Amino acid sequence: MHQGGILIRIVALLVCSVVVVNHPVIAEAPAAAEPPLEEVLVVGEQPGPAMWRVTKGDHALWILATLEPLPRDMVWHSKSVDERIAASQLVLSPPELSAHVGFFRSMTLVPSLLRARHAPNGQTLEQSVPHDLYMRWLALRVKYLGHADDEKLRPLLAAANLYQRAINQVGLTHDSHVWQRIEATARAKHVPVQPVSLEVPIDNPKQYVRDLSAIPSAGEIDCLRSTVGLLETQLPIMRKRANLWATGDVEQLRNLLRPEAVETCAGAVLVVPSFQEEYTKVNAQLQAAWLAAAEKAIAANVSTVAVLSMPELVKPDGWLAMFRARGYEITEP
Repeated sequence: MHQGGILIRIVALLVCSVVVVNHPVIAEAPAAAEPPLEEVLVVGEQPGPAMWRVTKGDHALWILATLEPLPRDMVWHSKSVDERIAASQLVLSPPELSAHVGFFRSMTLVPSLLRARHAPNGQTLEQSVPHDLYMRWLALRVKYLGHADDEKLRPLLAAANLYQRAINQVGLTHDSHVWQRIEATARAKHVPVQPVSLEVPIDNPKQYVRDLSAIPSAGEIDCLRSTVGLLETQLPIMRKRANLWATGDVEQLRNLLRPEAVETCAGAVLVVPSFQEEYTKVNAQLQAAWLAAAEKAIAANVSTVAVLSMPELVKPDGWLAMFRARGYEITEP
């Protein structure tokens, strides 16, 4: 998972549903004609990249590395992955986090969540961010959000909303269904699927909301600035990267894996001590749980298939590095 991804999911469970429910989608004005982006997104059925192999003796863990975002109109299907699943004894899910808040308790949070969507001092976005940044955001808002009114959102949520609508408009999506396709194939082939998840009970959800309001404004402004910069300059690269994944070009793709605005936005949240503490604890627990499950699977099975995030797989201290440190042999695709 991306740094801060666990924490963002916890906060998102408390906030994003309210943002979606209470933020109406308004018809967008037709965009002015402009030069097309450099990359034309692939469509139709695509195989994705070949798989990494982690081995000890004659037992292997085959890893399909996923990427986000991917082409929205891509139908992912890989005959070689299907065959590998059919020849395996287990499919291991990606590490997942769930946060539990009781239904009735969550309903009592709605008024607080609505307030947490806005800057604590009640300022509009124009009043709370530097003028040059506001004008850059405004140009992108017109382009990707039409007449939607995000003026009262705090910068962190305005950045998230703008990013989501922008990538959708250029044909990308974070909902690629790759894991769902893997899981369905495993069940069709009668191969067991082992989930690896960690449930985080939120004992004091109102405190989470209060902590959300404690995020420093400077960090939220940095988050918005990074998001605006990404959308101004990096969308063609994001599209190219999505194409490279879809067509299986791992060699070129490696050169385009880089931290993005989500790192800055996660950092803004992690400044709050309680969030930093929660992230450190939960991230370590989830990482240890997945590694333990993977090592147990390798020991017990001749062949196991797993799905992991490509940036987290190949980074210097990522999953592959952890396997190497434990004496496993790695075969690159």
